[in-house]
Amino acid sequence: MSYKGTIKVNTQNIFPIIKKWLYSDKDIFLRELVVNAGDAITKLKKLSSLGEASFEETPRIDVICDSESKTITIIDNGIGMTRDEVERYITQIAFSGAEEFIQKYKDDKEENQIIGHFGLGFYSAFMVADKVELETKSYKDEPAVLWTSDGGIEYTLSESKKANRGTKITLHISEDNKDFLLKERLRSILLKYCGYLPYEIYLDNEDKCVNDTEPLWTVAPSECDSKDYIEFYHKNFSDFNDPLFWVHLNVEYPFRLKGILYFPKLTHEFESAQGKIMLYNNQVYVADNIKEVIPEFLMLLKGIIDCPDIPLNVSRSALQNDGTVSKIASHITRKVADRLVSLHKNNKDDYDKYWTDIAPFIEYGCMQDEKFYEKLKPVMQAKTTDGEYISLVDFAKENDNKITYVTSEDHQAQYIKMIKEEGKKALIMPHIIDVHFISFLESKEGWKFTRIDSMPEQTADDETYTQIFKKALGKDDLKITTSPLKTDIPAIIVQEEQIRRMSDIGRMFGQAKLPDIFTLVLNSQSKVIKRLSELEGEKQELLCKQIYDIARLSNGMLSSDEVNEFIERTAKIMEFSL
Repeated sequence: MSYKGTIKVNTQNIFPIIKKWLYSDKDIFLRELVVNAGDAITKLKKLSSLGEASFEETPRIDVICDSESKTITIIDNGIGMTRDEVERYITQIAFSGAEEFIQKYKDDKEENQIIGHFGLGFYSAFMVADKVELETKSYKDEPAVLWTSDGGIEYTLSESKKANRGTKITLHISEDNKDFLLKERLRSILLKYCGYLPYEIYLDNEDKCVNDTEPLWTVAPSECDSKDYIEFYHKNFSDFNDPLFWVHLNVEYPFRLKGILYFPKLTHEFESAQGKIMLYNNQVYVADNIKEVIPEFLMLLKGIIDCPDIPLNVSRSALQNDGTVSKIASHITRKVADRLVSLHKNNKDDYDKYWTDIAPFIEYGCMQDEKFYEKLKPVMQAKTTDGEYISLVDFAKENDNKITYVTSEDHQAQYIKMIKEEGKKALIMPHIIDVHFISFLESKEGWKFTRIDSMPEQTADDETYTQIFKKALGKDDLKITTSPLKTDIPAIIVQEEQIRRMSDIGRMFGQAKLPDIFTLVLNSQSKVIKRLSELEGEKQELLCKQIYDIARLSNGMLSSDEVNEFIERTAKIMEFSL
């Protein structure tokens, strides 16, 4: 036996939940009430355009802070409400007047878009207030009304003497939230959430409004110059450096999307680089770095995206996954890729100049997004040891898919000198992420990467030299071989490619340092090595240690104590030469 029933909601239980848990941050209350005020103005503007109402004055929102009376007041000159509308929209939780208005006056024009859709934002006031008074007068020829509630399920509703159209909401701030009664605290909240609201907001009747009603992303790209973009960047992001370049998004179909994405100059290692992309909805701040809209690799950028078509959840602090969101994310990725390809094609000198900063971002994106990689593959490049930039595709083709690379021009200077002597060149790949990207390319393209300080092609074991060095160094397990190196130094240190990569990846993720597994390659062409067997005793031992440490020094492998020992030994060897 079965039957149908209805879920019952106890208002006495749900109201405290709405007040306490509806939003994650208390300061959201100011955003909600100011946004509601903006919606009231938008509604009146819409009716005015249809000839159903008059709106001759300048749209305006006022926020008044009175620390003595412990109140915060939000005032607008928008559409206002009648007694019946207050009963319908305020006393019925989650009955959205905005939703009803949109259905009645549906309009695709962006300037007529309403932000509120859920009918809950008003109650955020009770997160900080013991008592809320709402005084409102409709654009219709009806008496003004006063609604009052102390946060319980009861309220009072009476006529008001308010003469001007619009709404005035007064919050009597509770004792444990009195820190919101600081003017500068309110200013910072307004700037964070409503700094770009399309209607002027005035704090405590100041002469200048708090916000910028026409942010740069709302201006046509053709009307913006470099100075405008750079000033906007510094205004919104804590970065002393100018951005390298930017992407101005301006889409009207199949969804509405505007914004500006900046490529910042990297001033530190890639793994600690952190961008910031702020999401707005109709010029109201929602959140930072929302991964559903912004692919992870794009979060290395900085910028603002304003998309009214993004479906927000009830608190507007997260997103509901749907087809629109994925389309928006794909479009943003495509526009960024187009900008990079265009820069490479039309201004190669700047592209080369920016490469060191943008390479980690591009490589990360290529590993994350197949379509991004296919689009950027032709413009993927690296600087060679000859100082020129070459595409990875061309370099691989010229070298039969065998690519030699350098991670540090300083530490590997001797190795660079050696390949130049051979008339060859290598790619400089200095970023930490290059370790992963190289493995990615080997799997993707079948290219073979070998670091410049890997084992030489021609090697030969010499038991005489092996025994001399093992005895002098006291290292029986040290791998030693010889090779006719094209350099004046007597020896170099080399490591197997895969062992080095494992070590680099482990270091990247903060894992314990792997034991150094390397081979000492003695230069069979060196005069020092050739005459080493003629020496005996202390001289031979000192020289072996010196040769070993010179090789390690070239790879940056000496500790501070070992450097001191190397210096002292050098002084002693100099004494022998006198």
